[in-house]
Amino acid sequence: MNLRDDDSAPTTRARRPRGWLRATIVGGMAVLFVGSAVGFIAFLSQLRGVEIKPARNADGIVVFTGGSSRVSDAMELLAAGYGKRLLISGVHPTNAVSDISRSLPDNHALLGCCVDLDRSAVNTRSNAAETRRWARERGFNSLIVVTSNYHMPRAILELSHAMPDVTLIPFAVIGDRWRDEPWWTSGPTLRLLLSEYAKYVAAEVRVRLAVIGIEVMPEASDQPVQAPRRPATAQAN
Repeated sequence: MNLRDDDSAPTTRARRPRGWLRATIVGGMAVLFVGSAVGFIAFLSQLRGVEIKPARNADGIVVFTGGSSRVSDAMELLAAGYGKRLLISGVHPTNAVSDISRSLPDNHALLGCCVDLDRSAVNTRSNAAETRRWARERGFNSLIVVTSNYHMPRAILELSHAMPDVTLIPFAVIGDRWRDEPWWTSGPTLRLLLSEYAKYVAAEVRVRLAVIGIEVMPEASDQPVQAPRRPATAQAN
């Protein structure tokens, strides 16, 4: 009996570490899942469900291309006098003012006098860099930021990091898909939100590391410009 007990002891001792490791992995995955779920809910809480006009005017207006009606909404704000000039950031390199004017026939005069096009930006991070350059050249200290509601948290994060001394006033554009049905009933919308949340978390980590002096390179690209000519603007975000 004693011999058999002694023979089984090493096996029992070998199983204990494996069981402990398995429990640790499962526990870690559970914590990660819960943390991600809580973070996703917090991210969703930042998204506006209706369009609200800016509470105040600003020196300039910047719109990031990539979503339906972003540019037209930004032009409406410019026409209403919410800003002195408008920067359209992320325009496809092959598109000209004439391409945009065809989609905005009522704003020809504004396009000629008060609109600047940025063709260099290919993602949200470079949108912020080009916006910083434009604002500094113009001497602007406040900007109204126009982009889709799901993209606004990341846009404000990147802009705040790029120009902490500039006041940012968000104007979130609500797309038709968001209006027509709840996001949790639409597979494409849910995938879009999950993808945007992942990008937001990655940007948050990179920005926090940069604050303590750790620069993460190379710059991550959301959607690099590599497609052929597009109708009016590049879908950079």
